[in-house]
Amino acid sequence: MKTTLFPALLFSVLLATGFAQPANPARPDAGFRPLYAENAPVLSLAQLRQVAIANTTIDEVAIDPTDGSCRVTATVSHPPANDRVKVFIALPMQGWNGRFRGNGGGGFVGGSPNSLRGPVLQGFATGATDTGHVGGSASFALNANGRLNWQEIRDNAYLGIHAMTVVGRALTQAFYGKAPRYSYFVGNSTGGRQGLSEAQRYPEDYDGILSGCPAINWPRFLTAALWPQVIMQEAKHFVPKAKLDAATAAAVAACDGADGVVDGVIDDPTRCTYDPAALIGTATSAGTFTQADADIVRQIWDGPRGHGGRFIYYGLTRDTDLNTYAGTAGSPLAGKPFGIPLDWIRHFLVQNPTWDWTTLTRAEFELLWNQAVEQFGAVFGTDNPDLTRFRDRGGKVIILHGLADQQIPVQGTIEYFQRVQQQMGGARRTAEFARLFLLPGLNHGFRGPAPSPTGHFEALVRWVEDGVAPDRILGELRDEAGKVIRTRPFFPFPQVARHSGSGSTDDAAHFVARELTPPVAP
Repeated sequence: MKTTLFPALLFSVLLATGFAQPANPARPDAGFRPLYAENAPVLSLAQLRQVAIANTTIDEVAIDPTDGSCRVTATVSHPPANDRVKVFIALPMQGWNGRFRGNGGGGFVGGSPNSLRGPVLQGFATGATDTGHVGGSASFALNANGRLNWQEIRDNAYLGIHAMTVVGRALTQAFYGKAPRYSYFVGNSTGGRQGLSEAQRYPEDYDGILSGCPAINWPRFLTAALWPQVIMQEAKHFVPKAKLDAATAAAVAACDGADGVVDGVIDDPTRCTYDPAALIGTATSAGTFTQADADIVRQIWDGPRGHGGRFIYYGLTRDTDLNTYAGTAGSPLAGKPFGIPLDWIRHFLVQNPTWDWTTLTRAEFELLWNQAVEQFGAVFGTDNPDLTRFRDRGGKVIILHGLADQQIPVQGTIEYFQRVQQQMGGARRTAEFARLFLLPGLNHGFRGPAPSPTGHFEALVRWVEDGVAPDRILGELRDEAGKVIRTRPFFPFPQVARHSGSGSTDDAAHFVARELTPPVAP
C-alpha cells in the first residue's frame, strides 16, 4: 500500500529523530561517564548474529562505516499474528558508557535508524523501531479487506517500542557480557507519548524517560485538530494566513507584559483572555479583519464544543501559530486540513481512505470524537495517571511541553500531570519521581522567540544516577550567528520564572521561582 509523508508530519519525524531538534537532549559535547571499567565487546559480529531472542529474527549485523558502530537489524513478531516489527540497534565497538537508550518516533512513524547516530557517538547502546510499518501514513490501520488491522495498531501504539527495548537490552547484554546499568528513553511528540506509554505499561523497561510535547490523549486531541476546518466549512468563511497571524500577534502584544517583562512572549498563555473582536476593522495584508474572522479565531482558541455547548477538548493557546490546524489555500480560499488528523479519521474512524472531509458537519464531528475516545482511548490514549510501578522501581520522568505548541495543545499535558499528582499522593510526592516543565513561547519543536531548553537529558541522567532532582532547566536563545543573547530558567510546574526586580531581563540569574495556582480544567 502506498504511503505518504505529510510535510507537517515530516517536521515531527525530523524532531523525533534528531535531524531538526533545536535543543538536542543529548548534545555531542555532553560527557557521560563510563559505568564499567571493562566495556569492550565479548562477542564477534558472527556470534552476535546467533543470539537467540524469543519471537525475534536477527536479519543483519554489520559495521556502520560512518560511526564505526555495530548495527543490528532484527524482526520481531507477536504470535499468532504475522506482524513484522523492525528493530534497529547500534552498539559502540569501543567506549560503551554502560547505558542503553531508546529513541522515539513522530506522527505515525514509530521511529528511524537515523536517530541512532548521535547517541552511539556518545557511547550509548541505542535502539529504534518502525513499530511494524514503513512510512508516515495511517494506512497500516486497515487490512486488505478494509477492516481494522488491530495487531499493527497495537504494534504502533505500544508493543513495538517494548519489543525494541527487549531486543536492544538483550543484544547489549550479549555483546558486552553485562547488562546496561541504566536505560533511558528519549522522544518528542509521538516519541513523548511512547515514553509515557513505557512508564504506564512496561515500567521495568526504563530507569529514566525524557518526554517532549507528548502526544498523549491521542484520540482526543488528534480528532479535535479538525475543529477549525469544520467551523470554517460550516460558516463558509475561511480565514487567510495573514489574518490568523494578525490575531496571534495582537494577543501576544496584549498579554506579553503580564509577567512583568516585555519580551515578545506570553509567559502563561493559558491565562490570556484577549478577545479577537478588538481587531475588527483593522487592516491586514489580506484585507480588513471582520466580525466573521473574529468569530472563527475565538472558536479556535476556545476549542471544540459539542451539543449544548459541552466542552470537547482544548483549543490552541493565544500565542500559537494557528496555520497548522486552520490552514487554507487556493483561490477562492478553501480549507487545508493538517494531514495527520485527516489521515487518522480516514483510516481509523470512518475506515475510508478517500473520505471527503468537506462533508463533515459539526454534529458528525462530535460523533467522530466520541467514537475515537471510546474505540481507541485504551490503546492510544496513554493517559493512565497511575505510575506506581514505575515510581516504586526508582524510575524518573521529565516532561517538557512548549506553551505555544501548534500541534498538541499543552493544556492536555497539564491536565494529565495534575491527574498524576492526584493519583500519586500530591504534588510533593509526585515531584520525587516526575516533573513537568512548561516552556513559554516555544512550539512543537521547542522553537520560537524565547529561550529553548538545554541540558535536559543530562539533568535526567543526574536525577536517575546521582539522585539530584532538577529544580530548574536552563533555556538559551541564540542569534543567527549562534551567540547566546538571552537565558531564562524553567522551573517545575506549577512554578514559573519571575524577574527578581533587578538585573538584566536577558539573564537567567535575575529570575526566581514563583508558584501560581494551576489552571482549572474545564
